[in-house]
Amino acid sequence: MPNAIRVHRHGGPEVLTWGEVPVGEPGPGEIRVRHRFIGLNFVDTYHRSGLYKLPLPFTPGSEGAGVVEAVGPGVTDLAVGDRIAYATGPVGAYAEVRLLPAERAVPLPAGIDERIAAGMMLKGLTAQYLLRQTTTVGPGDTIVFHAAAGGVGSIACQWARHLGATVIGTVGSEEKARLARANGCQHVILYRQEDVAARVREITGGRGVRVVYDAVGKDTFAASLDCLAPRGLLVSFGQASGPVPPLDVLSLSTKGSLFLTRPTLVHYAATRESLRAAAADLFAVVTSGAVKVEVPQAFPLREAAAAHVALEGRKTTGSTVLVP
Repeated sequence: MPNAIRVHRHGGPEVLTWGEVPVGEPGPGEIRVRHRFIGLNFVDTYHRSGLYKLPLPFTPGSEGAGVVEAVGPGVTDLAVGDRIAYATGPVGAYAEVRLLPAERAVPLPAGIDERIAAGMMLKGLTAQYLLRQTTTVGPGDTIVFHAAAGGVGSIACQWARHLGATVIGTVGSEEKARLARANGCQHVILYRQEDVAARVREITGGRGVRVVYDAVGKDTFAASLDCLAPRGLLVSFGQASGPVPPLDVLSLSTKGSLFLTRPTLVHYAATRESLRAAAADLFAVVTSGAVKVEVPQAFPLREAAAAHVALEGRKTTGSTVLVP
């Protein structure tokens, strides 16, 4: 019987337990996948802690890559032996083998291996909808991207630079500043040492920026608003430092008729067609070399708790994978 990580109660990394789980035959519209690699993402910690509540018990994980072992009735576009990856759909990736709705799986092109795919699908598809759908970033734009050396940031900053934008990245250390510059940031701000909004105003000649991308949350939200030019857009897509406090909506007016959105990949890749179109866009920039995906950390799947400790302790850079 295959093994998986299970969560029986919400809490810290210690609630991640390892054991056997039954996996049956795929039902109508399903495939059975044997994972080669599994992606580690901050949303996994939200599910584990109960910040984003899921019915207990559950197997966490939203992203993986592997090989199709079996197909259920009605599945015609995937076959046994196909290499696939996924990043949306029901949680359950922290497993050696799992069932998955076939419409949530994307066939992998020959130029992308499973380790890279597992490290980039959720983060890369997030970067795609942030830069190409939530708003369209291009030449003449100046943007701020918080956590520029992180998993999403490392992909999104390269992609934004490729699209012609001027990219200002924020990071927490000199080591991460070097990574952010390598990821395409023309300007890097050490948020623990510098006033982020003041530095952004200095860089932009007092104008502010058109878009700020913020997955940090509580610690950066106020500064993010202060970085924006009139009619600028704050894209709040995560809360690694904690939930954003209640907002006085009038402040959006007084700060310059600002826009605020809280998007999620689920809604931007809700259909099979939208998912595969976004994935094709991602695969194109990766296979062309415009965006390079680094996966510098790997943990055995059974040591997922140690991976969560490293992620929450800001000890990781780029993408991290779990290996069954």
